[in-house]
Amino acid sequence: MSYEQALFLYPIIAGLVFSSTAQKAAAEEPLVFISAFAPGDKGAIHAFKLNPETGELKLVQRTTDVEHPFFLAVSPDNKYLYSIHAPGKFGGKENESVAAYELLGRTGKLKLLNRQSSLGTASCYLDIDKSGKAVVVANYSSGSVASLPVKEDGSLGEASSFIQHKGSSVNPARQKEPHAHSIVISPDQKFVYAADLGLDKVLAYALDPKTAKLSESLQPFVRTLPGAGPRHLTFHPNGKHLYVINELKNSISEFDYDLKTGTLIERQTISTVPEDFEGTSHTADLKITPDGRFLYGTNRGHDSIAAYRIDDQGQLTLLGIEPSLGKGPQNLAITADGKFLLCANMPGNNVVVFRIGKKTGGLTPVGEPVSMPSPSCIMIR
Repeated sequence: MSYEQALFLYPIIAGLVFSSTAQKAAAEEPLVFISAFAPGDKGAIHAFKLNPETGELKLVQRTTDVEHPFFLAVSPDNKYLYSIHAPGKFGGKENESVAAYELLGRTGKLKLLNRQSSLGTASCYLDIDKSGKAVVVANYSSGSVASLPVKEDGSLGEASSFIQHKGSSVNPARQKEPHAHSIVISPDQKFVYAADLGLDKVLAYALDPKTAKLSESLQPFVRTLPGAGPRHLTFHPNGKHLYVINELKNSISEFDYDLKTGTLIERQTISTVPEDFEGTSHTADLKITPDGRFLYGTNRGHDSIAAYRIDDQGQLTLLGIEPSLGKGPQNLAITADGKFLLCANMPGNNVVVFRIGKKTGGLTPVGEPVSMPSPSCIMIR
């Protein structure tokens, strides 16, 4: 190659190398979708890029054709996003919707595909199975759950199952009627579990992912402690344990999960607030690190995040309780590499990023809180 040829080709080669490096860096930056729980134009889904080294969040897109997007779910192939859509009053007389969006690459842009009725009010939780063929939704105010089939193009079909919960529990202010607060599909995709705050129960259903239909399971439900008010639940990465955070009693319960039958057996309940705390507080969300070593739960009122170590039997030991750096910590998310925990302080109007201690599980805030209106749900992809 002559000197002249080298001079000609160098900018092209350098440009290709730079482009490849830039693309690789962009691909390594997780997309973070955070919903703004508000009506009208204020309601939106914000898309951020997360710097994998520093934990810095950078806003890249804002989708505004959605109201009160209280909760989100992203398909396993990262092609589609599903959101609660509640125009007007959240939890009003009219049934709300689940909106289906196509993710336009890694841009953070969303293309609306369609909306289908959730068949309930105050729709507050979504999950999707690993095949991407079934979306399940929990309706808080009307106390019901439903399942919706996903079509080939990612859009939603009409609900294929609807189950109305019935009953009450001991707290006259909060438990006069059923309030389904979350719904989660088991890691083996066989069962669906719904935490009902109004009933003090975790209800179980068998799932057929091909048809998105729910049916009776061998163990219809397990009870939590009276007045506990189960809110959110999550499985351990090993699929052997289920953890339930109890809103009204500020505690977390651990259940062993039978992989063959789907039955749950309670093993432990542990507090999320300090023993000497006398104020009013209610828990909200819980998440586990991908390696299964640490669990975190939020306290709204005490405005903190409780951190626990998980032993080989799935039992929890409290490590510490750290300030959430905002009012009313609503939702948590943990990055796939387990390096960062994100906390949405909904009434505090900010999102805080914490670095997770690899050995200790301790939380250290990174940078300044990111301001945004009423953040209610975080999904990292």
